[in-house]
Amino acid sequence: MTARIREFLDFSAEATAFTRFELLGTGQAEAYYAATEKVVGPVLGELLDAYARLEPGHGMDGRKAALRRGIFGHEKLGAIARKITKLWYIGIWYELPRAWTEAYGALPPNVDTMISGASYAEGLLWTAIGAHPPGAKPPGYGSWADPPAIPPFDTNGARETAPAEVIRRWPT
Repeated sequence: MTARIREFLDFSAEATAFTRFELLGTGQAEAYYAATEKVVGPVLGELLDAYARLEPGHGMDGRKAALRRGIFGHEKLGAIARKITKLWYIGIWYELPRAWTEAYGALPPNVDTMISGASYAEGLLWTAIGAHPPGAKPPGYGSWADPPAIPPFDTNGARETAPAEVIRRWPT
């Protein structure tokens, strides 16, 4: 694993509220990095460099504010950060907005794309809602008789908020 993919994982862990271990467990880190790099080229390096320069902030709230202001609120980097977050949750690279591509350019694979067959099944969405992906990873007979429930989350680790709240917090 390259240093850039490790940096991508560090950013992704903080952006998704899942741990590096959980992200690595999906088996999608290299594929997601490559897919993002194909679309935005060197701008991915800009995002990772900006992430590395973020101030640690004071406590969890300070760090969240720094991430929101320095990355997600950045005119150029914010759109990419949101697409990466959605990519981890859903397994699909969603096309960057036209205004972004007109301002900064994007490479031709900038279209809605399912990264792989495994990316659907490994999407963080399923873990976040406590469910299994329909048609993949069957949970067992009768498991769909009860509605899914968001599982408990680690209150003293990387996941201060429930992952489902992360989805609602950052708009497309």
